[in-house]
Order: sequence, then C-alpha cells, then structure tokens
Amino acid sequence: MEQTDNSGAVDVARDYYNSGDADNFYYSIWGGEDIHIGLYRDPEEDIATASRRTVLTMASRLEDIGENTRVLDLGAGFGGAARWLAQNFGCRVTALNLSEVQNQRDRQMNREQGLDHLVEVVDASFEDVPKPDDSYDIIWSQDAILHSPNRTRVMDEVRRVLKPEGQLVFTDPMAADDCPPEVLQPILDRIHLENLGSPGFYRQILGERGFQDRGFDDHTEQLVNHYTRVLQETERREEELRGTVSQEYINNMKRGLSHWAQGGQKGYLAWGIFSYKAA
Repeated sequence: MEQTDNSGAVDVARDYYNSGDADNFYYSIWGGEDIHIGLYRDPEEDIATASRRTVLTMASRLEDIGENTRVLDLGAGFGGAARWLAQNFGCRVTALNLSEVQNQRDRQMNREQGLDHLVEVVDASFEDVPKPDDSYDIIWSQDAILHSPNRTRVMDEVRRVLKPEGQLVFTDPMAADDCPPEVLQPILDRIHLENLGSPGFYRQILGERGFQDRGFDDHTEQLVNHYTRVLQETERREEELRGTVSQEYINNMKRGLSHWAQGGQKGYLAWGIFSYKAA
C-alpha cells in the first residue's frame, strides 16, 4: 500500500495521546498496563485479561530470550509488555513511545514495580529511532505502527536497529488486502491518516528487506471482539468516566469504536500476529 509523506500525522498522534482525555480514558478502560487489541476467550472477558493474553501469545513466538537479550518495543504505550518481558525473562527493554504523558506513567510504574533498571523509556518516534545500527535482538510492537504515515520508513528503521538474525514480532490494525479504500474513510478521519497498512503490504516490504516470514496468525475476529468490548465498557462506565474525561471525547470515542467494529464485521479490516526473522 502506498505511503504518504505526512510528517504532521506524527505530531497529531503525539498531541492526541498527550491529552488528558486520552490518557485518562486508556488508563481507565484498558486496565492501566496495556493499550492494544486483546485475545478474548469469551465476548464478556475482562479487557485487561484479554490484552495481557496477547502479550503472552506474542512472547510464545520468541526464541532464545533471556538476560542477555535486548528488546525494543515500538510504540510502547504505558509499557505493560515491556515490564512483562523484563520481569519474566530478565531481558533489557527499550520502551520507545512518542507520548511524554504516557511515558511518565510508564516510568512511574517501572519504579513502583522495581523494573526501572531493566526498562528504559525513550521519548521518540519510531520513524527515527535514536539508537545505533544492530542494537537489538528483538523488536516488538503492538497496534502502534498504523499511526505512522510512512510505515516503509518505520520498517527501514526496524531493519537498521535489529541485529542480523534478530526477531520481529508485531501486530497492527490493518485494511484487508481486498478492501476498497473509500470504505475506511470514517476510520481514517478519526486517526488523521490517508490509509492503513495491510497483510500484503507488510509481507512485501519486509520481504524486500530480507526478512524471513515465520508466519501470520490471523485473528481478525478478535479486532471485532475487542472494539465491541471496549465500546460496551465505555458505555457501562460513562458516568464514571465523566469525572476525568470530557463528554465530547467520550462521544467521539464511541463513534470511533463503532466504526472499527463495523469495519471488521464487514470484512474490511484485518488483524493478527506477524513473526519475522532478519537475514
């Protein structure tokens, strides 16, 4: 899928996630650790539980991870995955994220959980990773790369900072390969972008960069489950949310969640776990 050079989109994403409305909403509704699509065992399951299951499932795709492993989490949000990886494997993790507000929460939770010696939080965009070539054994990302208007550039940075034979595992909400582009306009307007990636797009650009495809676990149905579940929880807790989140934000969020769920139900969207190995 063609990428658009629209550097302003990075600033839009930073401003959005730095807002008090967004910070309080995601911290409250998603459970305070993870901000990504969950793997649900049933439609009523707790969001935080399903979201953490995604972390465990992605981690199961990794090989040879331990105390000497260096991991880069691109778009780390509140840093839940970074802390889980550090706590369970003893690895050192760089949690790179463009929202300084989210990063403040991340650093605080790292200190509270005694993991600040293993998790480094970096204020930066994944289009320009401030690290040397061949710095990491593993690159990890969850539902973040869609926010870049230049995903090809992101994957160039992934290739640059990942060591030879390093591992890449990531998820991203995407357009289906056969999706008519005009039907996604309500979603694109919400996130201020001109397009989304697709499974075919990622396969192509990663293949061109010498990555070995180790499989794509298609869980598109979970995208529908997740956005439906978040919408339900938002409606259930709306009165409570009004204490820290504006009504305008809540209304816009409910519309946006509906667009994502409907797009998935109609077969216009895709989501799943990609696993690759660098040459």
